[in-house]
This record gives sequence, C-alpha cells and structure tokens, in this order.
Amino acid sequence: MRTYATATLVALMTAGPALAASGPFFSLHNTNFVVLLAFILFIAILMYFKVPTLIAGMLDKRADGIRSELDEARALREEAQTLLASYERKQKEVQEQAERIVAHAKTEAAEAAEQAKEDLKGSIARRLKAAEDQIASAESSAVREVRDEAIRIAISAARDVVAKSMTAAEGNKLIDAAISEVDAKLH
Repeated sequence: MRTYATATLVALMTAGPALAASGPFFSLHNTNFVVLLAFILFIAILMYFKVPTLIAGMLDKRADGIRSELDEARALREEAQTLLASYERKQKEVQEQAERIVAHAKTEAAEAAEQAKEDLKGSIARRLKAAEDQIASAESSAVREVRDEAIRIAISAARDVVAKSMTAAEGNKLIDAAISEVDAKLH
C-alpha cells in the first residue's frame, strides 16, 4: 500500500499542469500546490483509516456473497434439472402405461368381437338345428297323420268289404279265433 501511495505522490509531482503554474510551486499561494497537499492529506487519511483494506474487504465479502449466490443458483439449477428429468421419466412411464392400456383394450375388444362372432355362429347354428328339428317333427307328424288316415281309410274299406262278404257264422268264428290268439299271446 505504501508503494501505491508513493507512486501516486511521485506521479502528482511530475504532472505537467502543476509545473505550468506561475510563481514558485512550493508556496501556499500556488493553488496547485494547495490542491496537491489536500490530495496527499486525503490519501494519507484514507491510508490511516485503512479505507482501501475496508473497501477490499467489502469487495471480497461481496464477491463471496455473489459466489455463494452463484453456487446456490447452480445447486437450484441442478435440482431443477433433476426434477425435470424425473418428471420427464414419469411422463414417459405414464405415456407407456397409457399405450399399454390402449393396446390391452384393443386386444380385449378384438377378443370380445371374436367371441361375439363365435357366439353368433353358435346361436345361428342352434336356431338352424331347432328349425330343422321343427321341420323334421312337422314332417314326421304329417307322415304319421297321412299314415293314420291311410290306415283308417284301409280299415274302413276292409270293414266294408268284410261286412259285405262275411256272414254271421264266419264273423263269430273269426272273433273266437282272435280271442284265442290274444289269450295265447298274453299267457
């Protein structure tokens, strides 16, 4: 610090404007000399009260404060980047899960549609089978009715033929033969 003050004093003494004043330089009537003395006194007071050290300390303290704020800002930035990465990971996981859910839903829908087709085919097959059974039943019923009607007509015709051609004695003989035949089959 003393070298700084000495260098300043030498620079001031060799200054051109200070030498340009009229009259002797080292006189109190010379304003340049008075200003130089006041400046040297001011510098001496600053050195005595250690103002440059105080200013340097304040600047160092301010630099430390700025450095700590920068470190804190860096830490906050890193934390924010970590949170951002975490949220991006979570968003990606949620997106993947949503895609899996949609794919699963599509698969289930396709399976349900396939099952519905199979159920519809089964239902159609059952209805066709029921319709075929009804047709077969109606056909067999119609055949049975035709046969019954044919039998009834044949019996009626046979009765008429037998009644016309048969006598009472022959009828009694046939009845007795039928009774004995039924009795033999039952016992």
